[in-house]
Amino acid sequence: MSQTRWQQIEEVFQSALDLAPAERSNFISAQCNGDAELQREVEKLLADYESAEDFIELPVWTNSSFLNSAVKRNLVSSIEENAHDDKTIECDPMIGRQIGAYRLEKEIGRGGMGAVYLAERADGSFRQQVAVKLIKRGMDTDFILKRFRQERQILATLNHPFVARLLDGGTTSDGLPFFVMEFIEGKPLYKYSDQKKLSINGRLKLFRQICQAVDFAHQNQVIHRDIKPPNILVIEDGTPKLLDFGIAKVLKPEFGLDTIDPTATAMRLMTPEYASPEQVCGSPVTPASDIYSLGVLLYELLTGHRPYRFRNRAPHEIARVICEEEPDRPSTGITREDNLLPTGASLKTYRRLKYKCHKPRHKN
Repeated sequence: MSQTRWQQIEEVFQSALDLAPAERSNFISAQCNGDAELQREVEKLLADYESAEDFIELPVWTNSSFLNSAVKRNLVSSIEENAHDDKTIECDPMIGRQIGAYRLEKEIGRGGMGAVYLAERADGSFRQQVAVKLIKRGMDTDFILKRFRQERQILATLNHPFVARLLDGGTTSDGLPFFVMEFIEGKPLYKYSDQKKLSINGRLKLFRQICQAVDFAHQNQVIHRDIKPPNILVIEDGTPKLLDFGIAKVLKPEFGLDTIDPTATAMRLMTPEYASPEQVCGSPVTPASDIYSLGVLLYELLTGHRPYRFRNRAPHEIARVICEEEPDRPSTGITREDNLLPTGASLKTYRRLKYKCHKPRHKN
């Protein structure tokens, strides 16, 4: 798909999102003016956007800012089922290509804007597996390129044990930027917590480490702006890794101006379920915005529920709920029957946590 065509689809899509759901169909038909392909692509984007709240977890290296929601919903199972299926990689012309010092071995994530590949060092000097992130040709707009290069620069400055490490970066032979990161073999935050049967104290210990990573970013004048479970992977020894600084805000002037429009575009890029009030209102963000998102993450990690429930994903509904509604206390939310069970989680785990939260205290 050409860059011009994509921009046309995006323009109609973003305009439709600002309307009430009941008004979108007539608006799209009028804007597309008989262009069936355009209308089909816009409606598909809208369907993916509306269903985005259905996904909870996926491996962090797939990078949420690259993937549309339809891909996210299917990615976890497809990665596990097709990890050793040669048929899944035969049709990808990138497999086997050398990018920098690394040869691409397998795709581990794909979306509308780009892809992430498992790669191995190609010069034979030593063995090393890495994750290589690439922009797809046709999506290399000025906006996407600026975000990509800024994310790469941010990762270069964040040397912390709980932040995924940048190893290399550069430009491909056809002029597209790439960066190379450590390949993390681990589990998404909730899946790890459940499979390890972590107690409340165990979950709090893990959460404190995530807070350390965010605090380190703040010390380096970086606001993450997209803290959520899919952006946290936990390796076998219990070490969390924070990824995806794709929409981060940098306060250092030498990094250049922030490239996200603080209105409609920002609403599209953030994840409303974990966003702060200032994010959904388009107000300037500060480190407090990340702290708010950490609070939402903690609520969900301990209760199995999100603090907010949206009737729909219209921007005005999201802003109303987050800015005006008082969420249930965690001790109340954990008793709700509509458990938000993360990928791989068992109801038994959350029942055990509920019992501990409500266990009677014996008087001496």
